[in-house]
Amino acid sequence: MGKSESAEEIIKKSIEVAGGDLFDNSDINFDFRDMHYRAIRNNGRFQLERHFKDSLSEITDVLNNSGFERFRDEEKVQLSDSLTSLYSNSVNSVHYFSVLPYSLDGKAVYKDYLGSKEIKGKDYHKVKITFSEDGGGEDFDDEFIYWIEKNGSTVDYLAYSYKEIDGSLGLRFREAYNIREISALRFADYNNFKPAIADVVLEELDDLFINDELQLLSKIELKNIEVAILN
Repeated sequence: MGKSESAEEIIKKSIEVAGGDLFDNSDINFDFRDMHYRAIRNNGRFQLERHFKDSLSEITDVLNNSGFERFRDEEKVQLSDSLTSLYSNSVNSVHYFSVLPYSLDGKAVYKDYLGSKEIKGKDYHKVKITFSEDGGGEDFDDEFIYWIEKNGSTVDYLAYSYKEIDGSLGLRFREAYNIREISALRFADYNNFKPAIADVVLEELDDLFINDELQLLSKIELKNIEVAILN
C-alpha cells in the first residue's frame, strides 16, 4: 500500500467513525458565538445557513449549490463581490469545522501520510491535507494536518495554515474535547491554540503542543446541537 493510499484509507475510516454517509442526508442545527447555524445536506444538494441579529434587524446568510445570498428581514441584500466572498467564506468555515472529518474525501482533496506521532500517550497517524486550485475553493492554498488516533480512528487534533489579511502566514492547532454523538454523528469542541514563538512551520505544531509552547487563543464550542437524519 502506497503512502497516498494509506492516507486515503485512514481518512476514509475516520469519516466512517464520525458518521460517514449519514452526513450526506442530514439537517443539523447548532449555536456558535451568539449565532445560529443550520446545514441541510441532501444527496449532493446543500444549504448552509447563518442567522443573527444586528442592531437593526434579522440577518440570514445562505450558501448553497447556487452561490451565496444575504437577507435582511427576508429581503435580499445587494453585496459587492468582495463582501460576498468574505461572508461566504466565514459561513462555510464554521460549517466545515463543525462536521470534520466529513468532506475530506472530496475530489479536490490531496492526502499525504506524514508518519506516526505519539501525543499524550496515544499513537496517531499524521495526515496532511491540501487542495487543488480547481475545485478547492477560494482558500485552496490553506494546508491542514490531522492527527487520527490509530485504534479508534478519531480526529483528536488538527492544525492548519492560512493567509492573514496582511499576507503573512497564520497557524492554528486545535485539540478536540467534549466529543459526543448525536443521532450517530460525532461532534467535538476544540481548544484553539496558536504558536507562542515565531518562525514555526505547520508540521512542527504537534511538538510545540507536547512541549507546552502553544498559547490558548479561544474555545470553539458548538451549543444546542440538533440533528435530523433525512430519508
